[in-house]
Formats: sequence, structure tokens, C-alpha cells
Amino acid sequence: MIAPLFSHLKLRSVEFANRVGVSPMCQYSSEDGFANDWHLVHLGCRAQGGAGLVMLEASAVTPEGRITPADLGIWKDAHIPALERIAQFLHSQGARAGIQLAHAGRKASTLSPFAGHGVVLPENGGWEPVAPSAIPFAPDYAMPRELDQAGIDAVIEAFRQAARRANRAGFDLVEIHAAHGYLLHEFLSPLANQRSDAYGGSFENRIRLLLQVVGAVRAEWPAHLPLFARISATDWAEGGWNGNDSVLLARHLREHGVDLVDVSSGGQVPNAQVPAGPGFQVEFAARIRREAGIPTAAVGLITEPAQANAIVERGEADLVLLARAMLRDAYWPLHATAALGETISWPIEYLRAAPQHSPARLAVTRPES
Repeated sequence: MIAPLFSHLKLRSVEFANRVGVSPMCQYSSEDGFANDWHLVHLGCRAQGGAGLVMLEASAVTPEGRITPADLGIWKDAHIPALERIAQFLHSQGARAGIQLAHAGRKASTLSPFAGHGVVLPENGGWEPVAPSAIPFAPDYAMPRELDQAGIDAVIEAFRQAARRANRAGFDLVEIHAAHGYLLHEFLSPLANQRSDAYGGSFENRIRLLLQVVGAVRAEWPAHLPLFARISATDWAEGGWNGNDSVLLARHLREHGVDLVDVSSGGQVPNAQVPAGPGFQVEFAARIRREAGIPTAAVGLITEPAQANAIVERGEADLVLLARAMLRDAYWPLHATAALGETISWPIEYLRAAPQHSPARLAVTRPES
């Protein structure tokens, strides 16, 4: 029998060779939002390593939506050729290619981790962040400007245009980033959203922007290709977004055309008490899958093949997305097959190093309408 982790998964017209994915991980290595050789090699070798899905990092839908000046972007057509090159290479290695569409909200205009900590001031190339309310993320972050209706409409349109560019670049799926304290998550949580208009107050009002973004992206994104949404299942803070909210939201997302919820947590406030440990977020993915009736992805301190396989086998999630484990070992899926007694295809160039009888990898193509 095939180990569940290495069974196929199909969402709309897209079939994944296995249930192992590379989670979106910011590289802070772009200039003016452009992907470059670092991104090609970083992502490409993980496709060579056997991941069924390789996700590009949070890609800003506007220049002001970047976390740092070095973030990847998808806010202009000039970004498309470099992204297309990456998607094509991922396909050549048998992987499906995804990209995360993001807006950093009040956590924007900060220094890259390599450059220290703090705000990038306008005189140094920074910009004014925007948010649902004029509440900074932390005392050492910039005061954001509260979005008015025109600003909200512009955000929705920016996500729509980003989806159009992702389609032109040849991606198999897009993921809307509504987690980790960035703009769409900020609208969801009472800890960041203190508006009194149609986008604040009640649960229905606080989820309004995310559903409008989903609607705009789904209308632009081809009907035969899947749409993901990443959420933080809980803020890990009193009075914030919680697991019950996430189940209700996931039901709405399903009704609006989202095919899978990528379940993370936290990021909304700096003082959250997060009980981090192996697989500590899996329970949220399992609950959403069970109670909202939508496929989920599990992420968060998942490191061992048996651990990942059990998540799929128990029906807790449909995909397992790895982050740090993939940074430590780009060939994690190939190594996991040995631990689970499985066979996986190897790049034909590497067959001489593969276990006996391992099949050669065949390129996949992007599903077309």
C-alpha cells in the first residue's frame, strides 16, 4: 500500500504527486519585488527533492504591501517573466507551483531580518503602512494609516490584478495570505480592527474584506485551478480571533470558492503566548477539515516522516507543508520515502545515486482549460 503522505491529491483539475508541500517562506532577497536566481535555485532544488507542491513566498500585491523593501512582489507586469521562469522549472521537476498573494498591512516598511530590527523610515526608502485601524503592531513599529473605502477598494483590485499576473506566469494555484498579523488578518481580529463601519465590529463585518478579496481573486483566477487561503486559526491572545471563528470563516471561504485552507496561527500581537511544540497547529487543521467540510493543510514544527504521514493517515489534513525542515533538507521528500518504505521518482540526472529501481522523474504540465 502507498503511504498516505505519498498518495496523490486532486483539487479541481490539478493533481499533486504527493501530499508534501514547501510552505511559503520569505527570503528577503528581492530588489523592487523582482524574483532572481536565488529564488530559482532555492525553490527549484526543493522541487528536485520531490515535493508535490512548491509555494513561492508572500508576494506583495502593492509596493506598500511589502513587509520589507526586499520582499518579493507581483504588483506589476514586469514581475511576470522571472516568476514564469520559476514556475516552468518547478513543473519540469514534477512539482505543482503555487504563489502566495499578500499585503503586510501595519507590519509593513520594516527592516529585513538580515539588517536588524525596526522601521524603515521614508527618507531611507520606507513608506507609510496601512491598516484597518490606526493601531501600531508594537511600540517600535510605525503608526499605520486607517484605510478608507477608496483604499479598501484599491486593495481588493490589487489582489485581483495579482491573480491575473499569477495566471499569466503559469502558476497552478494561488494562496491568499490572511494570517500572521498581516492586512487581511488584521481586519479579522478585534485586536487590530476597531472600526465602526461595514468592515468592523461584528464577525460578519470583520470577514467582509477577506471575502471580497476571495471573490475578486476567484473571479479572475481560472475556474479549473484551485484557490487556497492561509489563516491564523487563533491569535493566542485574549479577546482575539479564535478557533471557533476559524471554523465559521472556513465555511464561508468554501462557499466563496476556496478549495483548501492552509492553517497556521498567531502573528497578530507581539505578546501572544504560543504553546509551540511538534505539530502544535495540527489540531486546528483537523477541526476545520472536520467541522467546515473543506480540505486543509497542516503546518508548524512538522519535521519527521512518520509524523507527517500520520497527519494524512488520520485525516487531520490533506497536505503537509514544511518550512524549516525543508530549509535544513531540500530533499526531505526523497529521504522520507526511505523512512516510510516508499518509492518516489528521482530527477533523471540523479538516478545513479537513487535506490535501485527508483523511477525517473517526468515533467508535469500545467492544467489548461
